[in-house]
Amino acid sequence: MNAEIANRVQEHDSSLAEAPAHGSGHSIALMQETGTLTPYQLHARRLIQADGTSREMADAFREVRTRLLDLSDGQNFTTLVVPVSAGSGASFVARNLALAFAFDDSRSALLVDCNLRNPTQDRALDVDVDSGGLIDYLEHPAHGIKPIVYHTGVPRLRLIPAGKTREAQGEYFSSFRMRAVLDSLRCRYPDRYLFLDGPPIKGSPDARILSDLADYVVVVAGYGRDTPATINHAVAGFNPNKLAGLVFNEA
Repeated sequence: MNAEIANRVQEHDSSLAEAPAHGSGHSIALMQETGTLTPYQLHARRLIQADGTSREMADAFREVRTRLLDLSDGQNFTTLVVPVSAGSGASFVARNLALAFAFDDSRSALLVDCNLRNPTQDRALDVDVDSGGLIDYLEHPAHGIKPIVYHTGVPRLRLIPAGKTREAQGEYFSSFRMRAVLDSLRCRYPDRYLFLDGPPIKGSPDARILSDLADYVVVVAGYGRDTPATINHAVAGFNPNKLAGLVFNEA
């Protein structure tokens, strides 16, 4: 993967309740890990490793991480990762960027699958989604948020899968409850960084709707797939103050 990072071109719902907020170190200390993945399992899931055969790729994601942290002025944040077009590899970038943050034992990462028409993160991470996902929560908030936050087998990395497939996802993304849940998930812990795996920019307004909920946007272009004109048109629709960079992904 060749990454090029450009310069920058609450209300609370009782159903969102988690453990009370604490300082950074204390909140991470409370995270119980189960079934940590082996290097072989990480490789099978196409996940980078802090020390291993994917060192060059891991360093590329660390570079993106450093760029985002430089922009944030010490605050945690929500990052939307979206592809220019389907097949550009944004889901791959989103989960590995989240993992790059989880490498740091002073930070935790939460990956939220917002590609409702083509959700892939639960399958890619081999997570058994037995309690639903994001859409199930938005439709039935009384069930609470905790059941849909899944362990991934990677320390300090959690997943909220998409849940039920729906066509009219824009209505979910523009809802008050969607904004409230993301604000709560990020603000409750100062060490938590959210990563939204979004749908393609091309052919749908949903990526731009999601960008209103994010602090930063990382756009993923397929190397040799998306033309310069297509890329320029795609990024032009985002607030330039939120556009953190462009990643060229060579599948």
